[in-house]
Amino acid sequence: MTPIDQRLVSKVVTEVLARLQSQSAAPKPGGGSGGFGVYEDVNDAANAAQRSFEKLRDLGVSARRKAIAVIRRMCVAQAREWGQIEFNETKIGRLDHKIEKLKICGDLVPGVEMLERMAFSGDFGLTIIDFAPWGVIGAVTPSTHSVPTLTGNAINMIAAGNAVVFNTHPAAANCAAVAIRAYNEGIFNETGISDLLATVTKPTLATFDQMCKHPSVRLLCVTGGPAVVAAAMKTGKRAVCAGPGNPPVVVDDTADLARAARAIIQGASYDNNLLCIGEKEVFVVEAVADKLIAELKNAGAVQLDSAQIEALSKKAFNATDGKSGPHVTVSRDLIGRDASVLAQAIGLSVPPATQLLFGETAADHLFVEEEQMMPFIPVVRVPNVDAAIAAAIKAEHGYKHTAVMHSQNIRNLTKMAQEVDTTLFIKNGPSMTGLGLGGEGFLSFSVATPTGEGVTTPMTFTRSRRCVMVESLNLY
Repeated sequence: MTPIDQRLVSKVVTEVLARLQSQSAAPKPGGGSGGFGVYEDVNDAANAAQRSFEKLRDLGVSARRKAIAVIRRMCVAQAREWGQIEFNETKIGRLDHKIEKLKICGDLVPGVEMLERMAFSGDFGLTIIDFAPWGVIGAVTPSTHSVPTLTGNAINMIAAGNAVVFNTHPAAANCAAVAIRAYNEGIFNETGISDLLATVTKPTLATFDQMCKHPSVRLLCVTGGPAVVAAAMKTGKRAVCAGPGNPPVVVDDTADLARAARAIIQGASYDNNLLCIGEKEVFVVEAVADKLIAELKNAGAVQLDSAQIEALSKKAFNATDGKSGPHVTVSRDLIGRDASVLAQAIGLSVPPATQLLFGETAADHLFVEEEQMMPFIPVVRVPNVDAAIAAAIKAEHGYKHTAVMHSQNIRNLTKMAQEVDTTLFIKNGPSMTGLGLGGEGFLSFSVATPTGEGVTTPMTFTRSRRCVMVESLNLY
């Protein structure tokens, strides 16, 4: 008879008891103040996340793997349904791209395999450096990519051993709650943990403040506009912040212009230019400007003349008086809308399949200066590549977010990469290749630029811990 493995039996019993205990204590959907992560009160949500973190800690890395596998499986299986729910709620972007963003989360967002460990063995013993979870992370997600961002965050943060409480964007709170509830039900069925992801039904600035102040929330992750990023960085808690961008594109006189035009259209029109990494303005060397414009039109983009650009500008931007002068905001009516809708706003009819509008402007035009998040891109002529790089750096505003260059000249590519100093720098391709979609590497919809973490991974959401054994356990 094969001897019984007492350690295996003990582990199985522990897991079964934990599941039974969680099942009896877990809130049911629609019951009490919440269910499977969806709560009316942010303190209830944070407390539930803390309890779930403790259970995840007890069940170990195997439970993290199970939870992540559930999320990967469900975000692909539900991509069409959840993409439609988000599109209906937010009314911005493109449905096909919302579906695609969810599908790629299943493959491209890294899990526990990204976690690192270090060991040092020598005359004085053995030192191990491991990376531990923070506990409960407070996360803010945008309306532009609500379910994809929370999905990517969930995989990264659970892989690191954390639970998450979300204060989602109010304009996308329903689709986020649908996904969070479903993820938690699936995770509960696999692990007995019911609230690894938590949120509130009606997120507000007040719930954001409460979430930040909750004692169980040890780390913040904010993906949003400048105001919420600034607020997070003033809380006194460690914050991972994905801030604004205004990604420039430089096209020099050695570029493959047909390829550059196709890439600009693909990147600037993706989800109607809602991506923070999306191409927002083009600086092209004068010698090839006419050829690039011809290639943009050949590839299906529609050119606006100067009068049409000014008419669109009046529709796209709102100016109000501020303490330091005029304050410009982008019109919500046009953010993330189809190119045909932008054209219709100025009395122009374009084919419904048109992906991108473009037109020539000066370097100081509002469409160059502002992160407009709509499928129109300004094209600016410059004398040479040095002038193009300088103009791109100015337009990027020092956000250190993303820049793109089309060139076959290695020195030009190297110079721009060094001088623009952005977190993402894409050469000879559309912007989304920088996040693994058509390029090498991994995906996250939280690109932490103000705080310097870059494209977030599970390692982003860990704390370094060092354990030292003196004069023992070294192997020589």
